[in-house]
Amino acid sequence: MPRHADTASSIESATPRAAESATAAAAPASSPAFTRRGPLSGVRILDMATVVAAPFSCTLCADLGADVVKLELPDGSDSLRTLAPVKDEHALYWKVTNRGKRGITLDVRKPEGRELFLRMLPDFDVLVENFRAGTLDRWGLDLATLRRANPKLSILRLTGFGQTGPYARRPGFARIFEAMSGFANLTGEADGRPQHMNYPLGDVVAGLFGAFSIAAAVADQRAHPDETGHEIDLSATEAMLRLLEPLAVEFEQLGQVRQRAGSRATYTAPSNMYKSADGVWITLVGSSEAIFRRLCEAMDRPDMAGDPRFASNPKRVANIDALDGTIERWCASLDFATLSATLDRHQVPHSKVYDIDDVMADPHFKAREAIIRLPDRDLGEVPAPCTVPRFSGFAAHVPHAGPAVGEHNDEIYAALGLGAEDLARLKADKII
Repeated sequence: MPRHADTASSIESATPRAAESATAAAAPASSPAFTRRGPLSGVRILDMATVVAAPFSCTLCADLGADVVKLELPDGSDSLRTLAPVKDEHALYWKVTNRGKRGITLDVRKPEGRELFLRMLPDFDVLVENFRAGTLDRWGLDLATLRRANPKLSILRLTGFGQTGPYARRPGFARIFEAMSGFANLTGEADGRPQHMNYPLGDVVAGLFGAFSIAAAVADQRAHPDETGHEIDLSATEAMLRLLEPLAVEFEQLGQVRQRAGSRATYTAPSNMYKSADGVWITLVGSSEAIFRRLCEAMDRPDMAGDPRFASNPKRVANIDALDGTIERWCASLDFATLSATLDRHQVPHSKVYDIDDVMADPHFKAREAIIRLPDRDLGEVPAPCTVPRFSGFAAHVPHAGPAVGEHNDEIYAALGLGAEDLARLKADKII
């Protein structure tokens, strides 16, 4: 496995769960329909990727029942182990992003490490990697070699720019994907500079596409069990680009280049953030005709519903400054409790802009256990988002936090017939 210089940077890199659905919780323990952990039960994934994007793909699959083995270098040098948040020597980001996985160490760049790796492959359905294009080939793990070890193996290659093209060997970071896709150009105030959010959105979006890709490959393999596995070429930049669906057709057919507009939507109105008299920010959406009429009633301005400037969504967009000004002044005249109650009474969609304190205190999220507690060997337990989505018909379970370096070496390598002396020698040679 490569060190940081050989990776695609930020995109490189099984236990009972607590009840997450009323259906699962209500099912009798003996019911045969609830003997599997999730729809991906029985799928085995070897995750040799690093940092966030591709490992997140595997974690999403683990949430749905896949058996995921996390492979990292013996020195534990994955950048995610030092990426904030970190508490003392405990890598909090690692613990939640690699939840539900068993962890092993192996240096596949060394001949004996490569041999062990190839011996393991027949036990897996999917291999996930995110090194720069050509890196595995350079280590003697080209596609033909992997296929000889396991013809049915599907391989997810998640890189910044894909396996082909002039940028194929470039390193990638979430912010690069966000900038090159055009996403960052849409973020920020209209008269300000483009902005990134304080979170690697480009990585987790790529991770979502990665999990979808794995599930699609598994579905196809189950439908056609005699066929060779798939090689999946996933570009993180293309994943971001895929989210911005109407921008290309808007440019070609209308000659328009969509630009940032702060929190205001320029395709529907009203849709913006507004501040209450006591300084609480809310987001409000009133873009359908029925909701807009209800908003006018809430503001005690029924006349606005009949104003020709606001008679349809296109007209409201064209006159957004006047419309937003009226809504801003009304919101600023009321404290948040009064404002929210008034909007609720008139069924106008809105929400306070939550921070994480609000999320963890929200009664709806509490009722659905949207934040679960992961058992952790170091900290006892840590909070993390629940499994999404919720499938009926499967046993409820909550994953353990991400594994320690080489935590499951003994059990994984014992399955290959290695004994204590073998493992001690491999460890001394820094192969595991």
